Amino acid sequence: MGKTREIKKRIKAVGNITRITRTMQMIATSKFARAQIRATATKPYTEGIFDLVTELARTAGNLEHPLIDGPAGGFKPEAKELTLLITSDRGLCGPYNGNVLRTATKLFDEHPSAKAGDIELVGKKGEAFLRFNNIPVAKRHEIGDSPTFAQIERLANGYMDRFIAGEVTAVRVIYMRFISAGRQRPEVLNLLPLKPPAEAESSDRKGMSLQYEFSPDEAELLAELLPSTVRTSLFQAINDAIVSEHVARMVAMKAATDNAGAMGKDLTRIYNRARQAQITTELTEIISGAAALD
Repeated sequence: MGKTREIKKRIKAVGNITRITRTMQMIATSKFARAQIRATATKPYTEGIFDLVTELARTAGNLEHPLIDGPAGGFKPEAKELTLLITSDRGLCGPYNGNVLRTATKLFDEHPSAKAGDIELVGKKGEAFLRFNNIPVAKRHEIGDSPTFAQIERLANGYMDRFIAGEVTAVRVIYMRFISAGRQRPEVLNLLPLKPPAEAESSDRKGMSLQYEFSPDEAELLAELLPSTVRTSLFQAINDAIVSEHVARMVAMKAATDNAGAMGKDLTRIYNRARQAQITTELTEIISGAAALD
């Protein structure tokens, strides 16, 4: 009886786990659907901004701006690099945080100046990793699952102000880029200084020289487009990180639900066999006892 009782307890525990993981999968699926809409809706605008900067770079020649060349007076002696590491606040999202943190470790190994610089954090899961590796966190930002553009704009403006003032020499963002529901990739985004996109070599453009009249002039356009590029790039990176987290949790919880269901079936089969053996043993004892009395 003791064995069947133990198996029955395990079946009940696995059933509870299955209900929890299925519920978490449904919640993650709902959040993923909303986050995917936000992430894909912002991409055309982000790509449009880059196209405008590319066209301006192609037609206006050499571009000069503090966000590209750095402050006019140079960087301060105490200026450091700044790295923004985007992780999740909650766990149970498969390899999501592990992949991002491995990318961060690789960056810190290849660029000791990044590790020695200011490291800012989004999400609680990266805090324990940095503490374990004795890497101090300069600041932790509370972003949430549905950040607004105004919220990210303040963060981007702060980075641009510090870069133009010569307080930081570079700004990098380590995040999970969302490509599709089945593919996400950890990346390092060089947010500042901005590098104008290189001119694409295309057979359609060879031998073609278009002349543009700018109104307002190139400098004024640049002063508006480059800060917008920084803001939208950071906003897109954070949206990509959020939707990647939700899809990773959705996949992880589906796998956990499937595994728990399979384990429940195996335990039920083991329980039935144990119960059948127990009943057979009891019947054998009864028949043997009756035979002995005769």
